[in-house]
Amino acid sequence: MSWLGVAATSPRIVQAVKAAIAVAIAWSIAPLLPGVADDYPYYAPLGALVSMYPTLMSSVRNALQTLGGLTVGILLAGAVIVLSEPNVLTISLAVGVGAAISATGWFGASREYIPVTALFVLIVGGPNADGYSIGYLVQMTLGIAIGLAVNLLFFPPLAFEAVGQQLIRFRRTLADQLSEVADALADSWPPERDGWAFRSQELVAVGRAVRVAVSHADDSRKGNPRARVHQRDLRSDYDELSALEDVTFHVRDLTEVLAAAVWGQPVQLELHPELRPALGRTLHAAAAVLRDWDTDDDEQAAFAEAGAALTDLMTELDERRNSAPVMSLGVAATVAMDVTRILTALRPHILPEADEGDQADEANAAPGPTPTR
Repeated sequence: MSWLGVAATSPRIVQAVKAAIAVAIAWSIAPLLPGVADDYPYYAPLGALVSMYPTLMSSVRNALQTLGGLTVGILLAGAVIVLSEPNVLTISLAVGVGAAISATGWFGASREYIPVTALFVLIVGGPNADGYSIGYLVQMTLGIAIGLAVNLLFFPPLAFEAVGQQLIRFRRTLADQLSEVADALADSWPPERDGWAFRSQELVAVGRAVRVAVSHADDSRKGNPRARVHQRDLRSDYDELSALEDVTFHVRDLTEVLAAAVWGQPVQLELHPELRPALGRTLHAAAAVLRDWDTDDDEQAAFAEAGAALTDLMTELDERRNSAPVMSLGVAATVAMDVTRILTALRPHILPEADEGDQADEANAAPGPTPTR
């Protein structure tokens, strides 16, 4: 597919086209409304624009918040007109109260409409504040209704594809970090390459982006008729994301421990040099599990190899326990524990059948209730 075809099917381009269609429809219908609303047709296209959000649910949510904000702003202006008269003091007071209400966050991204609407009604509406308020609210409601209809009828967006891509990116980022740390262990000591030691926040940022993508996909399916045809198990995606977030914690931990063993900061740690090869093999094996996640049988083979590498590392630690200083074994023991926790987090996703079998065995082995006499 050419770049033009890709651009034409881009969610942002589709959303822009839908916004243009909604504005055109709103502008065409607005002058047909009876009464005072006919005097303010330009608010209908604005209503169509504010209802155009990436998902149906967010569009509905923002539409309701916008109408709520407009209503509150009009009521504030009405209170000024009924109880007093518009002047510098009363207009400023209405705007101030509106700003205070908007600061509560009850009206989301549309909170600024409260003080702005109060100001418009009192200044732009002036002597015709009541007619202006009705026309403003009616035309905005018309535009919002048109925008929601267009968003619903013309390719309502589903954000499922981005979830799979982001999860793959997350796994690869974690795998690359483990591999780079393993390569550093095989390098000259101290390692010349130090980029791996300063990637902690990058890992967190990637995980945060994935959580946003999954949450956005979950929001995009709500009320969306296309979700019945294009289905995705988002609960499984949330479970996988949770596991990868656990993995991230342990990857960051072992990275900080090994960095401390290399440069002595933020704490002075020591790594037994003869344990570096076993540590490197274990980290490479753990990285392979993340890379082979979606390759059917390969992921199970990689998991078995990682388990074997971890067992070899633990065996070597046991063998050196009596011949090496305890402090020189602490770093390797910490890394081994982190890898153990990583494999534990990944096991239900890599070996789901085996995990269910273990649970069944535990249930069958559990003692039954003691009979009563």
